[in-house]
Amino acid sequence: MKDDASGKDGRRPLTQLAQAGRKPEWTGMPGQPGAIVSPPVWRASTILYDDVAHLRKAAGSSTHERLFYGRKGTPTAWSLADALTEMEPGAAGTMLYPSGVAAIACALMAVLKPGDRLLMVDSAYDPTRAFCTQLLDNYGIETIYYDPASISLDAHLAGGPIRALFLESPGSLTFEVQDVPALTAWAKANGVVTLIDNTWATPLYFPALAHGVDISILACTKYIVGHSDVMMGSVTATADWFGPIRQTAYLFGQMVSPDDAWLASRGLRTLGIRLRQHQDSAIAIARWLNDQPEVARVLHPALPDCPGHAMWQRDFSGSTGLFSFILDGGDEAARAAMIDGLAHFGIGYSWGGFESLALPVDPARYRSATQWQAAGPAIRLHIGLEDPADLIADLAAGLARFRAVRDGREADPGGPAG
Repeated sequence: MKDDASGKDGRRPLTQLAQAGRKPEWTGMPGQPGAIVSPPVWRASTILYDDVAHLRKAAGSSTHERLFYGRKGTPTAWSLADALTEMEPGAAGTMLYPSGVAAIACALMAVLKPGDRLLMVDSAYDPTRAFCTQLLDNYGIETIYYDPASISLDAHLAGGPIRALFLESPGSLTFEVQDVPALTAWAKANGVVTLIDNTWATPLYFPALAHGVDISILACTKYIVGHSDVMMGSVTATADWFGPIRQTAYLFGQMVSPDDAWLASRGLRTLGIRLRQHQDSAIAIARWLNDQPEVARVLHPALPDCPGHAMWQRDFSGSTGLFSFILDGGDEAARAAMIDGLAHFGIGYSWGGFESLALPVDPARYRSATQWQAAGPAIRLHIGLEDPADLIADLAAGLARFRAVRDGREADPGGPAG
């Protein structure tokens, strides 16, 4: 695991998180001394102009970070976008979207056109696969799925040129770590644009553009917001790609509400300390699970026996709270018995908030280039900010319920005592 590196102007990442996106023109008033700490919520649809000449001039010039019309944003959103850009060394800018899926969709549409071929990692987030299958196919864009363990994709060039390569490292169900530097080097040598879903690590633990990626995508709903109360996505790009990313977002009318941008900015300020706690608790729980006889395997990149651990150690500066584990045998009823009785884990989609979550996952349903085989059913955990001792006690009781159903005994439906 790499040490955090100094960022812009020699500031380290935690300092950047506290200071980024706070331009004086967004936190103060011209001609008046002093400034507030955080940019306020600027709500707007119509922007008023002094006269027709002023309106014409505004329409004929760049609208980036300039008041023009509410759909182009206000300083509340620009502040968050600036802060996310500053987290990615080598980035030219960031656009914000109303969800992570919207960010993925618009990034792909900015890069691809009919007749193009897209290489998509086989461990990708299911809505990403659905977008490729149900929309890109209709536009004559071919999606080819590849093994996340691949480091050379030359075999796929036989069918024609590849326009774009999509990565997700680690995968959000099975947590394969990809060799991003090797894959981006291959892509550059072959004129291929690279995109990555970097939601798990965030730029704080994996600055994707510094590892050769062209376009980095976040579901800000998760760790950036951190409180399970806002839907948002972002796309951060190099100078070559920020222009097309921004133009595509404008053409699709993609924007976020200023209230949501303000909440995400508030979450961003505590990202560093939250991720550290998510990381520490998740590693402690993953190690505990690794020792339990009811668990066949734990899929957490920070564990030495997890495939991809060496690449995680080389490229990442930390890990976060999301990982999976495989039960030793059992069926759907045994898995449900474990999850349904948990007292400190919610059952629900998403992750990255302060609360812990447990979700049954079935990776085999979302594979086409590789096969998923395991000793038993899988459960994905998001480890929140609760005391890990309480979470371990909850999981221990859950494993006892699982074992009882698996072995044909009646399970206690309750959670941990006390």
